[in-house]
Amino acid sequence: MLLRIVQAGDPVLRAAARRLSPQEIASDEMRRLIEDMRETMREAPGVGLAAPQIGLSLQLAVIEDAEDKLSDVAAHDLAEKERRPVAFHAIINPVITSVSEEQAHFYEGCLSLAGFSAVVPRARAIRVEYLDERGEARTVDALGWYARILQHEIDHLRGALYIDRMRSRTFTSLENWQRFAKGQPIPADSPDEPKK
Repeated sequence: MLLRIVQAGDPVLRAAARRLSPQEIASDEMRRLIEDMRETMREAPGVGLAAPQIGLSLQLAVIEDAEDKLSDVAAHDLAEKERRPVAFHAIINPVITSVSEEQAHFYEGCLSLAGFSAVVPRARAIRVEYLDERGEARTVDALGWYARILQHEIDHLRGALYIDRMRSRTFTSLENWQRFAKGQPIPADSPDEPKK
């Protein structure tokens, strides 16, 4: 079942989500929710979807960067962003336990800020501990675009949006990103832009 994706301004996007209990994770309702989130993410289309984005303040997100999505992306963009296919999985109660000092700056969008994008600095590599959809403990060391997706979705679970981290002078409509920024080098930091 397709779910409605809430947009910026909805208070659920600004609240810290609650952790899920082992009983909730093991429930039939959770399995259905994860499948509905998967279908909604794919239909949107997106590479991640957090429960707050569908109006549920739960520490749950689904992620998938399917290989068929990458076929339309230029090889040099894939290499620059260190973007590789990521199989579908759910992350529950995630905690970032390690963050690299090295950052990557790329345009980022969000299904809850439809039609916009901005350059967002993110750690190039992170380690995340989480529970999978079966409630089993997992640890992932993520690099490049996958690390970015994880950081973006975990921000949602903390009540944060990419606009809180963006380089504000790069904020653009997707139409203008296509016209002026797509395929262009990421602009250097502006001297009048505050560091975050």
